[in-house]
Amino acid sequence: MQLNKFTDYALRVLMYIAQPKDVPYTIAEIAEDLKVSQNHLVKIVHFMSKQAWIITTRGKGGGLRLNPDILDQRLGQIVRILQGHAHIVECHTPPCVLRSRCGLKGILDQALEQFYCSLDQYTVAEVLQQPATHQATTLSPIPNVNL
Repeated sequence: MQLNKFTDYALRVLMYIAQPKDVPYTIAEIAEDLKVSQNHLVKIVHFMSKQAWIITTRGKGGGLRLNPDILDQRLGQIVRILQGHAHIVECHTPPCVLRSRCGLKGILDQALEQFYCSLDQYTVAEVLQQPATHQATTLSPIPNVNL
């Protein structure tokens, strides 16, 4: 599963503005530091503001702050919202001739749900506390298979 750019950038913005700072963050500042287009960030910030994940203030001295309530949200729920109703495969557009005898979509949908459930193990606050080298410890190593 690959996150879309909107989700990727939105998560980066959340992590970035979670860093304490005396003055609010600006879109220009975030764009420069994260190397992301200001146009993309305007759309992302607008969406996150509507979700009440961030607090925006207009005018002189305005900018962006993290809404502290977001720290208790589950990461999987946030990613679900950001990703929208994206499917791994789409069997209806164009209509796939294999639909009536193919179980792949169901299997991939189940895998996607497991992906979200895995993310739901963490809150935003926990993600902010994890070191960059954090790896999931609940996964067993993939065995070597000789083909």
